[in-house]
Amino acid sequence: MLVPSLKVQDLIEEIRGAKTQAQEREVIQKECAHIRASFRDGDPLHRHRQLAKLLYVHMLGYPAHFGQMECLKLIASPRFTDKRVGYLGAMLLLDERQDAHLLITNSIKNDLSQGTQAVQGLALCTLSTMGSAEMCRDLATEVEKLLLQPSPYVRKKAVLTAVHMIRKVPELSTVFLPPCAQLLHERHHGILLGTITLIMELCERSPAALKHFRKVVPQLVQILRTLLTTGYSTEHSISGVSDPFLQVQILRLLRILGRNHEESSETMNDLLAQVATNTDTSRNAGNAVLFETVLTILDIRSAAGLRVLAVNILGRFLLNSDKNIRYVALTSLLRLVQSDHSAVQRHRPTVVECLQEPDTSLSRRALELSLALVNSSNVRAMTQELQGFLQSCPTDLRADCASGILLAAERYAPTKRWHIDTILRVLTTAGAHVRDDAVANLTQLIGGAQELHAYSVRRLYCALAEDISQQPLVQVAAWCIGEYGDLLLEGSCEEIEPLQVEEEEVLALLERVLQSHMSLPATRGYALTALMKLSTRLRGDNNRIRQVVSIYGSCLDVELQQRAVEYDTLFRKYDHMRAAILEKMPLVERGGPQVDEEAKESKEARLLEAAPVPTEPQASKLLDLLDLLDGPSEDAQHPRPLDPSPGGALVHLLDLPCAPPPAAPIPNLKVFEREGLQLSLSFVRPPETPALLLITVTATNTSGGDVTHFICQAAVPKSFQLQLQAPSGDTVPAQGGLPMTQLLRILNPNKAPLRLKLRLTYTHFGQSVQEIFEVNNLPVETWQ
Repeated sequence: MLVPSLKVQDLIEEIRGAKTQAQEREVIQKECAHIRASFRDGDPLHRHRQLAKLLYVHMLGYPAHFGQMECLKLIASPRFTDKRVGYLGAMLLLDERQDAHLLITNSIKNDLSQGTQAVQGLALCTLSTMGSAEMCRDLATEVEKLLLQPSPYVRKKAVLTAVHMIRKVPELSTVFLPPCAQLLHERHHGILLGTITLIMELCERSPAALKHFRKVVPQLVQILRTLLTTGYSTEHSISGVSDPFLQVQILRLLRILGRNHEESSETMNDLLAQVATNTDTSRNAGNAVLFETVLTILDIRSAAGLRVLAVNILGRFLLNSDKNIRYVALTSLLRLVQSDHSAVQRHRPTVVECLQEPDTSLSRRALELSLALVNSSNVRAMTQELQGFLQSCPTDLRADCASGILLAAERYAPTKRWHIDTILRVLTTAGAHVRDDAVANLTQLIGGAQELHAYSVRRLYCALAEDISQQPLVQVAAWCIGEYGDLLLEGSCEEIEPLQVEEEEVLALLERVLQSHMSLPATRGYALTALMKLSTRLRGDNNRIRQVVSIYGSCLDVELQQRAVEYDTLFRKYDHMRAAILEKMPLVERGGPQVDEEAKESKEARLLEAAPVPTEPQASKLLDLLDLLDGPSEDAQHPRPLDPSPGGALVHLLDLPCAPPPAAPIPNLKVFEREGLQLSLSFVRPPETPALLLITVTATNTSGGDVTHFICQAAVPKSFQLQLQAPSGDTVPAQGGLPMTQLLRILNPNKAPLRLKLRLTYTHFGQSVQEIFEVNNLPVETWQ
């Protein structure tokens, strides 16, 4: 005979009293066996108690799937005690992945139309928790009827269920659109809050709903103004602020309705100014309302004075003692720095003070904002502040800080000397954290400033003598000493204090770099090359340099060994050529292929201007020679008569090696269109690299809602090489705003027909969309 089943309270006490997990598992297994037996026997009086125990077991993480069908039986029961536990079990044990959830649709429908308020509330809660798209479509009419029920309890739950239905099935917006206007007249704050949320969901998913609800902006403004002027209410006030939850939600809806709409923005301007000036900021509830007000002001087409007021409020937030408020202020100002740079610039001292925050997340945000505030007028002061922060900042921020200072100096440097000094300070303070191109940029900068060669080599020599641990600094110093070591020994620099340096000191310093365990192989390569170049710039004996070079001829590092062997060979076999080979490096112009092509064209133009006009026999002989290269032909045996004009022969001669005329532009191709989102491809094939194809993906949006979290991914056959550049953003603005672009670089060495597969992932009107398609109709010019 089985032991009688435990009550719910007794089961909880026994489980909590278990001293080990094995004891707990034993108790639960024994009780689950009783529950299964009770379900099989079909005991209707105690079924709800057995299911309640099973739900507690489910909450502890143990399997309880065998109780799903019992939930359906209890929901169909006419007793409220059964329905209450049955609906609770359905919310916990059922979801869209199980087909059993569809079996309760009819029971929910009956309870919504015929049940009491308590039963209707249970059915609405269950539907809003686990209702699938099919259930939402079947029950939308019943929920719409309940939106206008006399009972506030049922109306509030019906509104929240409608929100869930819109999120599941956006097509149902036409069903819930008419009741919303009537629900806005509600005095019950809970219903009003749910209605505002429902309208937000409708506007985000339907352009028609957005246009429709812009007409109720004056009504929303009046509701918010009433909340502001209402006195203290024990039912709704929190920390002296009248229902901040409702105020925040109304402000969010106003932000959606006023975005890119002039008339709606003008209607709410006065109210936003009133909220911004009258809200109490001594408590967190007031700060929440004020922050939403600022976001609304900045997102709509507000007046210029109102935007300045919003930025000043964010500036006051930076002085708040709450770290969270300071963080959101820094984040918001960072978003504004491009559009309202001058207004944000007024709070620069406060932002700089936030760099010293002990909280890393705050100091990181302050660093990003400080770097964004740097311009040509404040670059000296801001760089000084950032360099002070670089000396004491946490290790994980050093790389970002150093890179930001170098970029700001490169962009806004007032003089070359200041630029060089700034980079040297960064390399001295945080050389191990700078970008990889910092060494090349500084050597380029020093090489291009001929008047600062002596100054630079002395500064770098002093810095190297003090510290040889910062590898980028050591590399630049070794390069500079090798190039301009003669200026270092002359002591002719008037811009710094006189420094007398002997040849032996310079050689000893470079040898110290070579022997240091902190030196990287690349750094030793710089030092070895510097020693070799000094062999032509120093007046003393080169035996010491030759000895060091020969030692590294047996180095374990292959690159360093090869370099030392070549230098040693230069000493032994080609000593007469050493001075010419080791001359100062010519200045390399910075720029890409376009700069090189322009320089080449200008050089050819100068040659043409200076070229003498050849005589006719000389031109004829050259024409015959060029024809022989192409093989015999009738034209080669019988040359055409040349132009009798004096310059005619030169014109024909120069026409022969000319490049073919530029190819016609490749036409653009539209590859995707859905709900206002369009994707088009434009193509460019650089003449200097025929195998390379540059594809610019341009996404435009003519719909009424922004396309967010936009990601474009591409794939090509294995015979191609594909490189995706970073996109210009992840949001495609609505109403034909600024398009989003992304560059694809495809290398096609075999000139094979191009096939491209694209995958688009984005969110539009609150729905996540993923599209995968193949582009097979690319123009022939893209690969031939």
